[in-house]
Amino acid sequence: MKFRYWAAPVGAALCIAALSVNTGRGFQAQPAAAQNQTPKPADVEAMMAALPEKAPAKPRQPRKVLVLAKAAGYVHSSIPLAAKTVEALGQKTGAWSTAVSYDPAVMSADNLKQYDLVFLDNTTGAFLDDPNDPAATASRQKALLDFVRGGKGLAGIHAASDSYHRGGGPGGSEVGTWPDFNKMIGGFFKFHWVFPQLITVKIDDPKSPLTAMFHGQEFEIHDETYTFAQDSFSRENVHVLTSIDYSKMSDADKAKEPAATRRTDGDYALSWIRREGRGRVFYEAHGHSETIYAMRPMLEHILAGVQYALGDLKADDSPSAKPGK
Repeated sequence: MKFRYWAAPVGAALCIAALSVNTGRGFQAQPAAAQNQTPKPADVEAMMAALPEKAPAKPRQPRKVLVLAKAAGYVHSSIPLAAKTVEALGQKTGAWSTAVSYDPAVMSADNLKQYDLVFLDNTTGAFLDDPNDPAATASRQKALLDFVRGGKGLAGIHAASDSYHRGGGPGGSEVGTWPDFNKMIGGFFKFHWVFPQLITVKIDDPKSPLTAMFHGQEFEIHDETYTFAQDSFSRENVHVLTSIDYSKMSDADKAKEPAATRRTDGDYALSWIRREGRGRVFYEAHGHSETIYAMRPMLEHILAGVQYALGDLKADDSPSAKPGK
């Protein structure tokens, strides 16, 4: 049996180049422009109607989540809706309270002490960087790494992986510009199929509480679907939850991806978890379109992922592959 999750496009999902110019997927800083911080009422209404009733785990203590919605590259129109979704998930289920910021300066060691998890909401480019203050950049980066490695949580959706990488590697390949972050989030963006590309999603770990909402059944979804640079993503580094069933793609759809970006291992993972020091990381590649936030199974998946990263939901997070396999 195959499920198809689809919601009518209540809001157009556009990538708006507002804060940078992208050349070969490398980002060049441009004059700052204000990001929209207000989701469309129709999108919020659809999301609220799809919210799950309860969380899969009881919080061990009151939890507080910081949503960072700063985009330093492409600005997704779904960013304010994703932030509202995280807030609503926590409020509806009692799993956490939420603060939302579009200012990377919140990423300081002192400020992070009050939070249990940072949620990267479609961050792009060098989202923590201050081009006029290298010391501030280094301080913010250290604060995030120390936060997670010290036992806290990190969650990211969609363009959280389109961060800290650029072209210019051997043969024009992508290279990571902040290796610690690239490894922590699990990989960096290389290519995407354009919304509303149909993708069949398979469940790689049907026993995980983070995939329980899918009932072990593959499903179809329409979104802008990311793939990851071959040298940046490996199952030796992450525990894969879901991935593209590449065998279900038509030859015509496969041909949309340039040969240079295709993975030789055919491994197109979509969501995963991993340990980072004493902390935990959850990532979901979908989330470009506003329609994703009106799909209850996807909201349940995000809810479970955040609860895992908070430390409230236990799950097998061992790497999906052993070295050399």
